[in-house]
Amino acid sequence: MGTLRPLELDPFDLLWKDLFETVPHFSAITQKISHPVDIYETPDGISFEVAAVGLDKEDIDILVDGDQLRIKYEKVKPVNQESVIYRGIKRSGFDLSWKISVKFEISKLEAKLEKGLLILDIPYAESKKPKQIEIK
Repeated sequence: MGTLRPLELDPFDLLWKDLFETVPHFSAITQKISHPVDIYETPDGISFEVAAVGLDKEDIDILVDGDQLRIKYEKVKPVNQESVIYRGIKRSGFDLSWKISVKFEISKLEAKLEKGLLILDIPYAESKKPKQIEIK
């Protein structure tokens, strides 16, 4: 199997998004994301790694609505504020969303929290998976 193409948004989707929306409800991957996120295509699908240092799985909401993926964390006010000597760890909330291409099966999304990273794996849709064709 050859190398995978870099993750691309469908140009048609971008056209309609820009034409009808003044404020987009999802981030194009080409736009700057304000929270640390790595997104990459794997041989099995697409993977998102979201920084979630100090968070428990109960703190994070993952919502799927049609082809929209949304990951949300609302910052809780820190307890015992007056005893802080120095605060260098960014503990801000985040609300991230993306439109997921039809070549991925978003209904089969799997999520896990591991070593401070929220890892989301979305496999290719069976009909859209790259196939090796045998020459007869």
